[in-house]
Amino acid sequence: MINQLFRYILLFIVLVFVQVLILDNLQISSFAVPFLYVLFILMLPFETPGWFLLLVAFFTGFVMDLFEHTYGIHTAATLLMAWLRPGVLKLIAPQDGYVPNSEPMIRDYGFAWYMKYSVILVFLHHAFLFYFEVFTFHHFFTTLFRVFISSFFTIFLIILSQFSVYKSKGVGRG
Repeated sequence: MINQLFRYILLFIVLVFVQVLILDNLQISSFAVPFLYVLFILMLPFETPGWFLLLVAFFTGFVMDLFEHTYGIHTAATLLMAWLRPGVLKLIAPQDGYVPNSEPMIRDYGFAWYMKYSVILVFLHHAFLFYFEVFTFHHFFTTLFRVFISSFFTIFLIILSQFSVYKSKGVGRG
């Protein structure tokens, strides 16, 4: 229990520092902004209580807002993502359900399942974040392009992290 808590605290710190020190200073284009910190919410165990998930999401978004000087945009988008996560997990649940005490990871549930999971939640997070940031539909398609391209780069980094950091156990469910 303490070991797992330490691992999540370390994951949070690493993701925030990678986001703030590397990704925020990376110029992919003026449209692409990968937000790898959302991986923290995606990685939380399935059994995480809803109230705790929202609390963690609030704290995660708040920390990002402090570093980004965005006045609540990341907090709101991350809270939305955490609020929608249980519904998305029910929607894409494997036929035999989730393994107790497991995490949503490629190695445990396969690439196709993980892509559905991450694409849905990352896209919703980014859509809310970017449209809330501009607070208008005047440049709807330009903002939508930013959502798509930023989601693509974020998901690419999330998948890359899944393959590079976590060793495969060969348990994939397809």
